Amino acid sequence: MSFGVVFPGQGSQRVGMLEEAAGAFSVVSDTFSEASDALGYDLWQLVSEGPAEKLGLTEYTQPAILTASVALFRAFSEASAFQPEAGAGHSLGEYSTLVSAGTLSLADGVRLVRQRGAAMQDAVPVGVGAMAVVMGLDDDVVTDTCNGVSTAGCFVGGVNFNAPGQVVIAGHSAAVDAAVAALKDAGARRAMPLPVSAPFHTPLMQPAAEVMQRAFEDVNWSTPQFPVVSNVDGSLQSNADSIRDSLVRQISAPVLWTTCMATLREAGCTHFVECGPGNVLSGLSKRIDKSVPIKSIETVAAIEAGVTDL
Repeated sequence: MSFGVVFPGQGSQRVGMLEEAAGAFSVVSDTFSEASDALGYDLWQLVSEGPAEKLGLTEYTQPAILTASVALFRAFSEASAFQPEAGAGHSLGEYSTLVSAGTLSLADGVRLVRQRGAAMQDAVPVGVGAMAVVMGLDDDVVTDTCNGVSTAGCFVGGVNFNAPGQVVIAGHSAAVDAAVAALKDAGARRAMPLPVSAPFHTPLMQPAAEVMQRAFEDVNWSTPQFPVVSNVDGSLQSNADSIRDSLVRQISAPVLWTTCMATLREAGCTHFVECGPGNVLSGLSKRIDKSVPIKSIETVAAIEAGVTDL
């Protein structure tokens, strides 16, 4: 069997995450210490004690999730000699994948996602943009409905194609509201706003993409130790320059997660390990293809069991 590794994006953070794993595996504490040194503040204290409101701010959330995900990958790799065939991450998770694959150092990774979080938040004033989740409609219906609602100055579109029947839309608040109403009329099982303050992965994020393109120029990029799937087109990438260019595009382009998972399967991955807090990607994987084994490894028991559970 061949293993693929996947890393979650923003939204899976919580105060107290990885407390159990940190007590059992020194590499978890070491990883948070390394990240804290790079960031200039005690990331483990924030993750352990909160407050939740601060951890929920994008510029803190993104380094926290990246560090937690990389820490779990390192712990699992030590415990089971885990060697993935390929990897992918959902939005922010793509950075976790690249750090785990050795393309970026952890220090560069956490500093970049801190800047990414701040740039994405600053790109659009609070209240101007919105996001919503849509359940129970084909991707094409969601896309066509959003296109019908959008105007030259008021955009809405699909931004996270997570699984069959699950799409996140985003854009200007008025356009998102109109799309939600139209999608309900089109037969959506659910169409509801998400509690986020910016329209991620839309053209409105172009200012943030420009900020990150400049930031990437100051970072050392290495060839990944295993291929990484790009969010923006589902391609399997092993070239550092191509990866960097895709990350710039990723900020203002949709996340094609269903396509990413298909690419991993085509690359020969028969089993999957989710490295990160929570099990969101495990749930999406079951929606995409419930016959594919996937294991979330946040707990000590899951890490210690290694790949045998799969």
